[in-house]
Amino acid sequence: MDIDPKAIASRDVYRLLIGGVLPRPIAWVSTIAPDGTPNLAPFSFFTVVCENPPTLCVVPARRGSDGGRKDTLVNIEATGEFVVNIVGETLADAMNLSAAAVGPEVDEFALAGLETTPSVVVRPPRVTLSPVAYECQLDRIVHVGGEVPGAGSLVLGTVVRIHVADEAWDNGRILTDVARQIGRGSGDDYIRTTDRFRLARPVVAPDGTITIPPLA
Repeated sequence: MDIDPKAIASRDVYRLLIGGVLPRPIAWVSTIAPDGTPNLAPFSFFTVVCENPPTLCVVPARRGSDGGRKDTLVNIEATGEFVVNIVGETLADAMNLSAAAVGPEVDEFALAGLETTPSVVVRPPRVTLSPVAYECQLDRIVHVGGEVPGAGSLVLGTVVRIHVADEAWDNGRILTDVARQIGRGSGDDYIRTTDRFRLARPVVAPDGTITIPPLA
């Protein structure tokens, strides 16, 4: 199948993107509105950018109904701060509830029955039970696609504080079997990180020979 994205509807393009690019990690982004109202929303267009400086990116898409900006983007533009909370499996239902299309006056922490913990550097609180959370200060925003429905804004955030649950911490490593992060699939599908396999990275010798070392 060979598809020209310009020849099909935007919604069909979306389905082809999310059906092929997976699993996608979930950024459960907490922000604060200029009037002080907390906001919490999940985004699966999200990943790591680099380690030095530690930078994450998340993409709040324009609303499909009217092209309006998501509350998350509005708040980040206004305050320059946000927290990326990682979603553990036990938080899946609360995360899903926080995705409801409610008005900016609604506190999604309260809506989803979530406890909050104050951040150390930034103003938005973090989800207390999130196994990992990254406090971020805005680096820049790159708007792609203008103001049409389905356009996106690439938000780059510098990580200024990292929180890891004590039980998921192991001498500088995050224990995936404890954190039990989940990701997005296509449609209503979600993916667990408990089913994994390992591959040792290839090693290239000075003479160009490539070997696969045994797993540690």
